[in-house]
Amino acid sequence: MESSSMVFGEKDWLACCGSVKFAEEMVAAGPFSNYQEALDAAKDIWFNKVDVNGWLEAFAAHPQIGDSPSQSHKSPTSAQWSKGEQSTALTTATKSTLQELYEWNARYRQKFGFVFLIFASGRSTPEILAEIKRRYHNRPIVEFEIAAEEQMKITELRLSKLFSANATAGSTTKTPHATDVVTKAGEDRVSIIGGHLTAPTENLTAKPSQTFTRTRPPITTHILDVARGCPAAGVEVRLETWDSNQSRPVFGHTDLGRWKLQGSSATDKDGRSGQLMNMVNALNPGIYRISFNTGKYNPEGFFPYVSIVFEVRDSQKWEHFHVPLLLSPFSLSTYRGS
Repeated sequence: MESSSMVFGEKDWLACCGSVKFAEEMVAAGPFSNYQEALDAAKDIWFNKVDVNGWLEAFAAHPQIGDSPSQSHKSPTSAQWSKGEQSTALTTATKSTLQELYEWNARYRQKFGFVFLIFASGRSTPEILAEIKRRYHNRPIVEFEIAAEEQMKITELRLSKLFSANATAGSTTKTPHATDVVTKAGEDRVSIIGGHLTAPTENLTAKPSQTFTRTRPPITTHILDVARGCPAAGVEVRLETWDSNQSRPVFGHTDLGRWKLQGSSATDKDGRSGQLMNMVNALNPGIYRISFNTGKYNPEGFFPYVSIVFEVRDSQKWEHFHVPLLLSPFSLSTYRGS
């Protein structure tokens, strides 16, 4: 017998993510019957419905790494969770590393305009210092998206805490068995998240358990118009795969008729494309091409269209491939996102 849906209020969702828009949308989307259902909704809301101001509002709800949350924090629960999430960093800090962290926090905020955000649970001060130094060299628009991804990791952890706490408190409408299931789900999720952060590089592509399911298609994209300082809306995007019965594509050789269309879409107001392929558990290994109709978006620009070809190997079929494009009239860049 399934447990009844869990009803949470706006303040509960604010504890998980400090964006009022996020909290309002979660209330509207609920109630949720289980943690996974809430997580799926949270990812969709955070990446597709919360705007730039909402992202910044959520970032601002976090204290600097190494600092205690403000006594006047709008969510006491969030403040308490922040303290716990930074516990490993604080216990591994020395006076000198803590001072260095304060200095780098200040440099980071001065450059990017928001607090350095990282999924800190289980991470030591030296680890966090190395990460802030590495990310400091990013372009602001790249770092902004990385921070949003880190916020989602934190939200994911806090959702598991919220559901676990609700289950532990108990409800007269829930059986002890249902309580155990929800609590165990939360504990497992925390363990999985921590494992991804601490696992050696060679283990990151290991096949997950058979219960693994995706919450978004395995290949996605996001286009940012650097010249205008905003997402690029209305850009046509195509995703294709190379015919595996043919020899591999070779630079400089004609390859007409050998690409198979997987899907096409146009970017929305946030610069994100619609679904380019079906939701699948394991992505078929092979060679993919994602193409952008940049000439139609900006007829005066330098690029009539842009195509990016990449290969997914068998060991990577469980991964998510995010291919952002940073576009300006006479230059572009891309990088492998997560």
